[in-house]
Amino acid sequence: QVQLAESGGGLVQAGGSLRLSCAASGRTINNSDMGWFRQAPGKEREFVAHLTWSGTSTYYADSVKGRFTISRDNAKNMVWLQMESLKPEDTAIYYCAVRTDYSNRYSHSADYAYWGQGTQVTVSS
Repeated sequence: QVQLAESGGGLVQAGGSLRLSCAASGRTINNSDMGWFRQAPGKEREFVAHLTWSGTSTYYADSVKGRFTISRDNAKNMVWLQMESLKPEDTAIYYCAVRTDYSNRYSHSADYAYWGQGTQVTVSS
């Protein structure tokens, strides 16, 4: 079992930046691809970013491409999401997750078995 804890969320003005952290414990995530997802009020959870276990390949939702950057430090069992040029539509609860199934596309939440509790990001206009 692996436990994930997100932090770094908060209230920020449009155009601002935030850096979300995801700390893993219980077991190493060194061999696992990692993802960030978000869920806005009244909407379904959606894919944000994905990073392979080696850190060599990244994938982003079109809505955040060029503004968000996912990264990891396997020695620290940590994953981050750097968010720049934030927009009000980025407001959501953000979750990190461990990918355990590779049956579907990396953006499919069903492939991720372990999730954190989420951290709230609110972007004011």
